[in-house]
Amino acid sequence: MLKCINSRKMIPGQLYLWIAVILFAASNSVVRKLTDIGAQQLIAGRNPISLCNVLFVSNLCALLVLIPRFYRQLHVRVLRQISRNEWITLVVVAILSGALAPALIFTALAETMVSNVIIVGRVEPPLILALSVWLLHDRLNRLEIIGPGVSLVGVILTIALQHPETSAFQMGMISLGKGEVLTLFGVSAAAIATVISKARLGQIPLGLYTIVRMLIGTIVFFVLAILLYGSEHFVDAFSPFLWQWMLVYGIVIVAIGQLCWFKGLRASTTSEASLVNSFSPVAGILAAYLILGEQLTIAHYLGGAVILVGLLISQIGIRNRSAVRVTEPSAVQQMEAEVGFKGI
Repeated sequence: MLKCINSRKMIPGQLYLWIAVILFAASNSVVRKLTDIGAQQLIAGRNPISLCNVLFVSNLCALLVLIPRFYRQLHVRVLRQISRNEWITLVVVAILSGALAPALIFTALAETMVSNVIIVGRVEPPLILALSVWLLHDRLNRLEIIGPGVSLVGVILTIALQHPETSAFQMGMISLGKGEVLTLFGVSAAAIATVISKARLGQIPLGLYTIVRMLIGTIVFFVLAILLYGSEHFVDAFSPFLWQWMLVYGIVIVAIGQLCWFKGLRASTTSEASLVNSFSPVAGILAAYLILGEQLTIAHYLGGAVILVGLLISQIGIRNRSAVRVTEPSAVQQMEAEVGFKGI
């Protein structure tokens, strides 16, 4: 028994981070694969594993794991310590990052390649840094500014070299498809939520923060979907066929991914967390190839190479700035702001 406890303590924080990053990186491809499986098992002409059902039910499954894990943080005494302004801010963050961002990205997955969603999603870290400098007056070194800028050039290069069949937005030589536009809106909502939580919610326990954000986000998403699509939109939400897949996806990817992420952050430095997360685009694109068989184009290779150069520059800048190991909730949220949206 003692050996088991000691061996658990010896597990390095970076291992937890690697597990979380791999799970989050694979999430988009897994969602697309699940919807394809559902399309082959229609119920009265409906896909039981629709994108809306996946988002709604997977969050419920994740909550079944997260609530028992962090039940102490849900005590009335803890809840009363949260001010009214913090509750209002938490609701806003939940709507942005728990409902709007995943809904937009889920919809984007139905409109474009998973690889495009992953690459366009790299707009978020530069956006978070820009908002943090502008609104929170964060101080960055030169490499921390140059790195995200180079990555942003890589994203633009990837988009510019592609020619979508149906263009939703045209700006000079750059044509954006509907999926890419939805992804931009989704990661923008997530970036705004990250900066708000970084500024206003740093003292809220992470378990409570995650559960409340997920719960409120799920409720808001459910209500909006009913208003937009009608009361029959979730008629298959409690289909056994759907739940058998969502128990795996919601528990393994969403819940275990979050738990490993928290565990890894608490045992790692900012530079270590950022370094591991920098491999997320590569892991995501590799997952799209292995799970979906997506073939990359020249645009993906060129743009991806530039993005990787930007990530390398960012890592050098972050490593020069910080090597501090932290455990406070505010410091852990600071780390999350460094790496941006981890996935669905």
